[in-house]
Amino acid sequence: MQDLLDNNDNLPKHVAIIMDGNGRWAKSKDMPRAVGHKNGVKTALKISKLCNKIGIQYLTLYTLSIENLNRPKLEINSLMRLLSRSIKKELSTMQSNNIQFNVIGLRENLPAKINDELSYAINETKANTGMKLVLALAYSARSEIVNATKIIAKKVKENTLQINNINEKEISNHLLTNKLPDPDLLIRTGCENRLSNFLLWQSAYTEFYFSNKFWPDFKELDLLEALKDYLNRDRRFGKIETKHD
Repeated sequence: MQDLLDNNDNLPKHVAIIMDGNGRWAKSKDMPRAVGHKNGVKTALKISKLCNKIGIQYLTLYTLSIENLNRPKLEINSLMRLLSRSIKKELSTMQSNNIQFNVIGLRENLPAKINDELSYAINETKANTGMKLVLALAYSARSEIVNATKIIAKKVKENTLQINNINEKEISNHLLTNKLPDPDLLIRTGCENRLSNFLLWQSAYTEFYFSNKFWPDFKELDLLEALKDYLNRDRRFGKIETKHD
């Protein structure tokens, strides 16, 4: 861990994580899926605390996709109760660690009670100046891009935006992540190697790291390994190689 602290300036500014494998972890142990989600929350808390400790400025956790809301009602209700308890329980931890909390996603698809609790946590931590912790809830990258396109089209129709002024920056400014930098490193657990409708626009030059561990088994050392791997990469953004032996 010390070598990562020593290389703090080279650490990714923004880490995004697809926390996959809670249900399969539970199934492998003949446990209910709800147990997997509970253990997944524990892992998320540990990883968040470590990211804050070593100086990661932004951490985005893919918590619930819009597609996930189509799962059985019993599982969704269990997830909502777990989310509600976690928000209430961890608010004081975020405050004491100077963490600023936020949410991206189609929040109108979430229960009103959950939205009220999310808004309260966001408001209570908005003055914090430490790590920005973002939960992607009821999130869909494709829907995000479609909605941004509609807003831009409306502005063009109303003559408040010229077509020739539509560029990458303009599109980024209309995404849900407009206050976040693009992720430098995206980690996915759970033996899957895909983005699953997560930060599609924002990940154009993101470094990917795939772990075969289910999310509840992903430990602090696994995060450090991912960060070490990132530090050994040469991010060229389409330019020539910059690292030399």
